Amino acid sequence: MSFLSPSSASECAGWRSSVMFHSQSFFLKGTTPNLPGILVDGKVQDQNRYKPICQLFKYKKKTEVKNIYRFATLYDTTNRIPVFSAYTFTGPPTDRRPNQRWMIEPQLEDKHYTRDMMVAGRRLRVEHQATNADYKVKIKGMHLDRGHLFPCSYADDDTMRSTFTLTNAVPQERGFNRGRWSKIECKVREYLVKNCKEAEDQIKAYVVTGAVPSNNKLNKRVNIPDLLWTAYCCKNKLGQWVAGAYWGKNVKGETVNSNTLGELEKELTNFYKDFKVFPYYCPRKAIQSVEQDETGRNRERVLEGGAGQKRSGKGSRERSMKMARRTGDELKECDEEDGCDCDCDEKL
Repeated sequence: MSFLSPSSASECAGWRSSVMFHSQSFFLKGTTPNLPGILVDGKVQDQNRYKPICQLFKYKKKTEVKNIYRFATLYDTTNRIPVFSAYTFTGPPTDRRPNQRWMIEPQLEDKHYTRDMMVAGRRLRVEHQATNADYKVKIKGMHLDRGHLFPCSYADDDTMRSTFTLTNAVPQERGFNRGRWSKIECKVREYLVKNCKEAEDQIKAYVVTGAVPSNNKLNKRVNIPDLLWTAYCCKNKLGQWVAGAYWGKNVKGETVNSNTLGELEKELTNFYKDFKVFPYYCPRKAIQSVEQDETGRNRERVLEGGAGQKRSGKGSRERSMKMARRTGDELKECDEEDGCDCDCDEKL
């Protein structure tokens, strides 16, 4: 079984079966993450529990109607949260956060229902996914937001609204969501804008964001994840593959720093054996970045290990300080004046 099949077999794929992604795939080279027991070589293992979704959103703007696939999600209907959402970053939005109500996926309740996400009506009985009613339930000592996996602040103007589907959200601790997680989302977005450039200086990066479930539930239905993670891979200005990642516990005050892709995959082997996010050519052991000096010439830096680790070579201390400022050690200094006012999550 692949993603819930769209009408055209070429529209949304990467998951092996009858559905194959077209050239504008949400997965790098059409390769999905590898999560043994859940998703292996693009094939869903437990097809009754895990549902791949090609996120289809119809948006009407004046006289124009756009009904296209926006991103991809693997959804856990038992825990009622996404395993991950995969998306292509092509630059931040220019519009402000939309006034969009949270939606659901009718296709999860009945395969014959529409594939378009929609605001749930009273007549639709929702059993296999989270609802707004779940998020209205209060838990003593906890304050939860609907936390995007695919951030609306990473979407283009037309796609922003499509991120407001509850199949793209998890119960996220408010202090964590609005604090360190939001700030590092902004810092990484800034990095992608500056460094992930293709032909004609076009921004393009592949990003996957996921959640690791816990034993706690909201409203006795919706799993409150233990950990959230994000990984990205792209080509830099020199045509070289670069990659990075970050993760953090879903608790208030959790520290979140940028790390290597290899470190993330190692961390997640505690939950998924032989976990892989991207194909082999995305570097696991180095964080690479391209910067420009005062003359505008590109300088290539290769930093072994993740943020906060010791680096060798002349000037390593200075580079480490710059890296810390850029990747998390000083995220508490990030505020709206630093351009980090990019939180699009709806507040409860």
